[in-house]
Amino acid sequence: MSEQKLAARPWWRERFMWLVVGGPAAVVVASFATLTLAITHPDPVIEQAARPSADGIDDAAQQPAMRARNHAATGGK
Repeated sequence: MSEQKLAARPWWRERFMWLVVGGPAAVVVASFATLTLAITHPDPVIEQAARPSADGIDDAAQQPAMRARNHAATGGK
């Protein structure tokens, strides 16, 4: 192919360009979809464990972990 024929092709007709641009564009769209899901369906705050733990650890030992989990879920208090 001559140089004139290659230069006459528009940029959107190049398949490799869509591979380079399409991958990051798909990631950006997926990140916004994930953000939307995270905002519309937040994790609920757990007040107390509904049942005893399977490994036999008492509730008092789990309180720091529950406080940290609730803090991460609510962003405060």
